[in-house]
Amino acid sequence: MRFLITGGAGFIGSHLAERLLERGDHVVLLDNLSTGSMENIRHLKSHDRMQYFLDSIENRQLLAELVDDAEVVVHLAAAVGVRLIVESPVRTIETNVNGTQLILEAASKKRKLVVTASTSEVYGKNMQVPFREDADLVLGPTTKGRWSYAASKALDEFLALSYWKEKKLPVIVVRLFNTVGPRQTGRYGMVLPNFVGQALDGKPITVYGSGKQSRCFCDVRDVVEALMRLMETQHAVGEVVNVGNTEEVTIRIRALRPGL
Repeated sequence: MRFLITGGAGFIGSHLAERLLERGDHVVLLDNLSTGSMENIRHLKSHDRMQYFLDSIENRQLLAELVDDAEVVVHLAAAVGVRLIVESPVRTIETNVNGTQLILEAASKKRKLVVTASTSEVYGKNMQVPFREDADLVLGPTTKGRWSYAASKALDEFLALSYWKEKKLPVIVVRLFNTVGPRQTGRYGMVLPNFVGQALDGKPITVYGSGKQSRCFCDVRDVVEALMRLMETQHAVGEVVNVGNTEEVTIRIRALRPGL
């Protein structure tokens, strides 16, 4: 099969591309390198079933050509990381909402399957654990910039599901939880790469608060496997699916044992 991955030079995108190529698929990557890196895909550049384009989703002509050539579009391009979201809320909203709308518009012309990445952040302040895909989304006030990311991704979900209901565009919405693994950067506030970087440099590991706050961390290889299975599951079309780990670990334990 032929796949188009937006944000393909990013952390998850590069691992997905790697796995698809191993399976024998053709992969086309589109990334403007705003948060991705050529280092993530350097080992794939010479592959005869891989192409990459360093450009923006906003290049409508290129996007239309790439979507037309693809059988499946995996939309991972987004503003990511707490630091970026807090510092650049305008960029967060525009990148996430406009980018998703352009992907859906291009894909709807030929009804190409679109797998779009959302986030567990959309659950906001909802305290009903485990999170269910049909649970209420409880966001904080619009005066707090951190909620702009959750709101923009929730709107992405509404857009994708509306294209399915109104235009019969096959879509799958994947709510990704904390994903970790090789090639993840701590540049935008991701906790585990920062722990590992500080440990390797022999510096004290920074833990905010008591360290007793717990999170579920999912290996990127498991996330990629989930994405690949969902793309092959007809019943997943038109659905929202949580993808993550069910085992909680405290931040303090992660800080003490960052290689877990």
